[in-house]
Amino acid sequence: MTGQSDVWPIDAELASGPLCGVRILDLTTVVMGPFATQMLGDLGADVVKIESQAGDSMRWIGPWRHEGMGPLFLQANRNKRSVVLDLKTADGKQALIALANRADVLVSNVRPQALQRLGLDYDSIRAGNKRIIYCAAVGYGSGGPDAGKAVYDDLMQAASGIAGLFGAVDGAPRYAPINICDRVVGLYVANAISSALYHRAMTGEGQAIEVPMFETMAQFVLADHMGGGAFKPPLGEMGYKRLLSRTRGPYATRNGHISLVVYTDRHWRDFTQLVGCPTLMDTDERFRSQESRTRYAEDIGRFLGDRLPARNNEEWLKALHEIDIPACPVNSIGDLFEDPHLKAVHFFEEMDHPTEKTVIVCRHPVQFSRTPASVRRLAPNLGEHTAEVLGSKIERL
Repeated sequence: MTGQSDVWPIDAELASGPLCGVRILDLTTVVMGPFATQMLGDLGADVVKIESQAGDSMRWIGPWRHEGMGPLFLQANRNKRSVVLDLKTADGKQALIALANRADVLVSNVRPQALQRLGLDYDSIRAGNKRIIYCAAVGYGSGGPDAGKAVYDDLMQAASGIAGLFGAVDGAPRYAPINICDRVVGLYVANAISSALYHRAMTGEGQAIEVPMFETMAQFVLADHMGGGAFKPPLGEMGYKRLLSRTRGPYATRNGHISLVVYTDRHWRDFTQLVGCPTLMDTDERFRSQESRTRYAEDIGRFLGDRLPARNNEEWLKALHEIDIPACPVNSIGDLFEDPHLKAVHFFEEMDHPTEKTVIVCRHPVQFSRTPASVRRLAPNLGEHTAEVLGSKIERL
């Protein structure tokens, strides 16, 4: 293809992470897809993010120093270059195909029927690049009656049972105050792409991948809550009683709240000794074993809740750590900036963005002894790298 030789030059700032040299063409927006591709970028991949003239919608959720550079966008799009293309035009489509011909991976959360109409489906892209790994993150898997429907995190929390689990505990369904489905499925997307890259390294074969949000989250939720439904016929109710207990905590203390998990038999013997009930496990059948403590989870939580107000947070944490019972403070999101462990492991870094001045970055949490992840560039401005990535093709757009 004319002009292709100068398309997608190697990123001069490419790091030596485990995915160093892998080119990823990113057609994702909002949270789930960008979260996945940012992880791959942290691990060394050269990620080119394709945006429309309007840009990823997450750009426009503030606060910001400059319009289009909101915090949700900043936290999901580092280690990427931004290229603006109108894929509904012939020139925009041709430029995208030129990039796809050089890519190792194309990942998209555009609905499949829209890509089909544009001629950017797997078969069309594979015609020019047989080694490509084409990952489609979709709402519902192909073959089912809901295939092709648009979804968002709220819908998936409802559909997968998460909102209903809150209802089982509190009496009314509600959403977790975090994009948990987007984040979980984003992890599956990154894992699937990494696995396909390994397969290609072993065989030379590219392939198509479909990552459906609904099926992924259904498996994720049922892994904890299948309960008696795991058997046919069922052996009892579904749901993990300990997690569904209304008395699970966190627990009020004299001056706040703490989280603790008194879990094993050893934990319980030591804890009951600590609170002056040393014979409780021998005299009360509810406390005797892990099975009985799960069965009577409401009573167990009530027992803990009745005793925690006797001391303040600092006294409890000191006493519990001395007998090796897992416990920690209940942090607000703001507390994380001052958390002594996160400070000690240098989790936060202040970096200078070319237009947004000083921003706080959470480093990649996984440590590699030979191929460390890195933050090489902060989130791009809209279309910042169009000319750099497309080379001479930019003259036609």
